[in-house]
Amino acid sequence: MSTSKQEQTEKSCEADCHSSASGERMSHHSADFKNGLNTRLNRIEGQIRGIKGMIERDTYCDDVLNQLAAVQAALNGVGKMLLEGHMKSCIVERIEAGEHEVIDELLITVNKLMK
Repeated sequence: MSTSKQEQTEKSCEADCHSSASGERMSHHSADFKNGLNTRLNRIEGQIRGIKGMIERDTYCDDVLNQLAAVQAALNGVGKMLLEGHMKSCIVERIEAGEHEVIDELLITVNKLMK
């Protein structure tokens, strides 16, 4: 992970995770971390619009598939950033609070990301 990505992840972990008044679990990421995620997601959104245009223009299938692979890799990158922040903050906090069932929740999430 590059230094800036690592710094963003570390900054995101400075805030704690907690439950709202309604019991909904929430996390607090730094503005820098959220901006980084949004920048990546905006880029991915643009790539998807580009792929839609390629399909409309009857672009060669292999070229479209290569762009799809790039989008999938970019989404995986966003997932890795979020997972790292989640593990370094929310998971640690919940384990320290004695909520060991969070490990099963994490395993389910990791399995979903690995599909």
